[in-house]
Amino acid sequence: MNRQIKQPAVIVAFVIQFCITFLFAQAENESKLNINPGLALKILEAPVKSDYGDSRITVLKIDPEFYDINIYCASQLDQKSRTVKTWASEFKLTAVINAGMYAADHLTSVGFMKSGEHLNNRNLNKTYNCVFACAPLEENVPQAQIIDLKCQDFKIWKSKYLSFSQSIRMISCRQKNVWQQQPRKWSIAALAVDKEGDLLFIHCRSPYSVHDFIEMLLQLPLNIYNAMYLEGGPEASLYFSAGDFEKELFGSYETGFILNDQNASAWKIPNVIGVRPRKR
Repeated sequence: MNRQIKQPAVIVAFVIQFCITFLFAQAENESKLNINPGLALKILEAPVKSDYGDSRITVLKIDPEFYDINIYCASQLDQKSRTVKTWASEFKLTAVINAGMYAADHLTSVGFMKSGEHLNNRNLNKTYNCVFACAPLEENVPQAQIIDLKCQDFKIWKSKYLSFSQSIRMISCRQKNVWQQQPRKWSIAALAVDKEGDLLFIHCRSPYSVHDFIEMLLQLPLNIYNAMYLEGGPEASLYFSAGDFEKELFGSYETGFILNDQNASAWKIPNVIGVRPRKR
């Protein structure tokens, strides 16, 4: 009796897993897959091959009309960093990516960061020229945006959102690469907003200089309006799930730190951007 009950369950589980594997393979081959309303996955071949890894760029496109977006900080909770998958599991998030780089205390953002009423770092970094804003306080503003401090007055926008994360500009409001060339290379996690107002969570495990990575993003069919750097090396992480569809990505290579593609597990990070389906 028990064997008769378990066998169909095993078959169903196998079929589900096969479908997930098939769908992800299709996404890799066809480069695009709609995995949920307002959530689309693109896996793109980088125009320039890296010396390490598969040279693929994963882009998760999120429509803010379908998803609530916010920033989550360990400093606001129990002071404990988590992997992106654990952040998603604990807070019932559909997708999670780094919220930015952090200081030696493994808690504090290196740029201005605010999550709701919680201030992780109250100081605006004078060398960082963009701020991601989400959780709007007014109805007539975008659900989320990257504020370019060279194009927009942050004092105007600061009162219109609850949550912010500051980092380094990659693509300006004029769609220009603003990162100087350098020999250092990283696995990269980045955030962009396209010209339709959708949010792009971007991850590439294969290492590139940030300048070269930006040049490739501008060449690819992503219609990017502006973009910002989130993290590099093994800390660069992205997780997303929808039903039985799930993927966890993490980096490896970082010049002067890890000179290989052998990192086999996600690192714990203190601050993340997370999205969950909006209640309708």
